[in-house]
Amino acid sequence: MSSRKTSHVYALLIVGMIAISFSAIFVKWSNAPASIIGMYRLLITNIVLLPWVWAYRSEWRSVQRNDWVRLFLSGFFLGLHFLLWMESLRYTTVASSTVLLALEPILVMAGSFWFFKQKTTAPALVGVGIALCGMMLIGWGDMAVSGQALYGDILSMLGTIAVVIHMLLGQDLRQRVSSYVYNFTVFLVAGLALAAYNLSAGYSFTAYEPKEWILFACMAIIPTVLGHMLFNWLLKYISATSISMSVLGEPVGSIILAWLLLGETLVMTQLIACLLLIIGVWAFLMSDRRAHHPSPPAITEAAPSRSVL
Repeated sequence: MSSRKTSHVYALLIVGMIAISFSAIFVKWSNAPASIIGMYRLLITNIVLLPWVWAYRSEWRSVQRNDWVRLFLSGFFLGLHFLLWMESLRYTTVASSTVLLALEPILVMAGSFWFFKQKTTAPALVGVGIALCGMMLIGWGDMAVSGQALYGDILSMLGTIAVVIHMLLGQDLRQRVSSYVYNFTVFLVAGLALAAYNLSAGYSFTAYEPKEWILFACMAIIPTVLGHMLFNWLLKYISATSISMSVLGEPVGSIILAWLLLGETLVMTQLIACLLLIIGVWAFLMSDRRAHHPSPPAITEAAPSRSVL
C-alpha cells in the first residue's frame, strides 16, 4: 500500500473513531429498549446499503459455505455486542460503560497472534500500556462518583468479548468477501437476531415517538455507517488490532460529548485519562503503521568505478 493511500486509511480510521463516539449519546437520549435501538440501527443501515449491495449482487454466489457460517457468526456476535453494551448504559454512566473497552485490543491482539500469527512491536505495546492507564483512570474516577454499577460493568465486559469475536471473524472474512456484502450480511443477521430477542421479550416494534425514530436513523447513519461499517471496510487494509486500539479513542469523544450534551460531570482525572488515551492510541497506530508499511530504503548513487589500468 502506497504511503499516500496509507495516510488516507488512517484518516478514515479517525473519522470512524469520532463517529462511534456519538453512539452512547444517542442511546442515553432514547427511551426505547436497548435491543429495539440496536435492531432499528442495523436494519435502517441495511436499507441505506441496498443500492450498493445490488451492484455487488453477483458476489453472493461466490461466497463459500464455510464463509457463510462465519458471516452468520460474525453477525450474531455483533448483535450480542450491541444488546449488551447498550443495555449497560441503563445502569451506569458513559465513562463506566466504556472503560472495559480496554480489554478489546488486548483480546484482539491475543486472537490475532493465535489465529493469524500477527506479532506486535515493543513500541506498539508501550502505546497499549499508556492507553490502558488512561482507561483505568477513567474507571477510577467514575467509581468515585458511583460504586453501584457492577451489573452494567458486567454487561459492558460481555459486550466487549462479543465484539472481539466479531472483529476476528471479520479480519478473516474481509480478505475474501467485499465490504458491501460483508457489512450487509453481518448487519442483517445482527438485526434479525435482535428482532427475535425483541419478539421473545414482548417489546413493541412500532409504539415510539417521532423523536425515537429520528434517533434510530441517527444511530444508523453516524456510528454505524460512518463508524462500524467504515471499520469493517478498513479490515482489508489494516489489522483488527489497530482498529480495536482506535476504538479506545471512543471514550474520549463520548466523555466530552456527554459533558457538553448530557451534563455529565467532567473531572480532572477524566481529562488526564483522555490525554493518556490519545497519546497511547496515537503511539500504537504510528508504530503499527511503520511496522506494516515501512518506508522504502534510500537510494544511493553507486561510487564511480576506478580504472585498474
